[in-house]
Amino acid sequence: MKRTQAFLAVAIALALVIAGCGSKSAPGGAKEIRIGMVPKGSTHEHWKRVHLGAEKAAAEYRKGGISVTVLWKSPLREDDREQQVEVVEGFISQGVSGLVLAPLDSSALMRPVEEAASAGIPTVIFDSALADPTKTVSYVSTDNRRGGHLAAKRMGEVLKGRGTVLMLRYQEGSAATEEREQGFLDELKASFPGITVTSSDQFAGATRDTAKRTSENLLNRFADRVDGIFTPNESSTAGMLLALQDIGKAGKVTFVGFDYSAGFIAPLERGELAGFVVQNPVNMGYLSVRTMVEHLQGRGVPRQVDTGVMMVTLENLHAPEIAAVIHPEGADSQ
Repeated sequence: MKRTQAFLAVAIALALVIAGCGSKSAPGGAKEIRIGMVPKGSTHEHWKRVHLGAEKAAAEYRKGGISVTVLWKSPLREDDREQQVEVVEGFISQGVSGLVLAPLDSSALMRPVEEAASAGIPTVIFDSALADPTKTVSYVSTDNRRGGHLAAKRMGEVLKGRGTVLMLRYQEGSAATEEREQGFLDELKASFPGITVTSSDQFAGATRDTAKRTSENLLNRFADRVDGIFTPNESSTAGMLLALQDIGKAGKVTFVGFDYSAGFIAPLERGELAGFVVQNPVNMGYLSVRTMVEHLQGRGVPRQVDTGVMMVTLENLHAPEIAAVIHPEGADSQ
């Protein structure tokens, strides 16, 4: 995407003019903290839960007398890097107090983050890492590599350490899923040498539909000679599940997914999913906003915040710690 230097200069100058770091007076003379929060997308259940956690944190601050507003805006598609850059630049031009960003691409979002820093607007990265974190305040995320390890351990246990497995990747440039994928492969190699990976170079793409099409192609090639399948996010898991159901292979192949969706519970109970790794997206949104507000108030914050990760199986589905994540209403996500 081509942006003129003049446009960028005007945007940055405007951001600097608007109340220094983007705060403005609230009723009673208090300063309002306005946080521009930019997820990768909005359709997946994961992002809706992140938003829930962000609003929970803002509401707690308001209850305590600190005016915090979360301005939530995402690209329409979860593979539109250019639109995500435009969203970030729009928040810079508005002069928000801070940015909370889940970069679609670890490198492509570097420039707008640097522009924000030049405008005096700090950035907290969440969910997926940025290539160079030196321009950011903190990284709030799942331990994605550990999530991949958990998926591999579940796969190895169910297959009893032997068999053939394929992994369907998400999309290039997504640091979070790349870490999950590498964690899965590393743990299989280290702990289950009797398991062979037959395919690990195909990408699902950003939606359930693209994931289903890629899954169908993979299953056409490998369905009769694969024992296990791993997918690293919500949409790739949903797409692969649909493809397996269509050819009557659901429940006949050990399938381990990643991320929670309400639509995964029935397949888990039917044995079509051997398990799925869950993040804590409510906690992620909550801690991202808290980290930004604490920083804006001049308090020290950690460079990295771990928001938690667990494996869900039929055996632990109703455990309190699992219920607190997959049914966050009323759960304490702090």
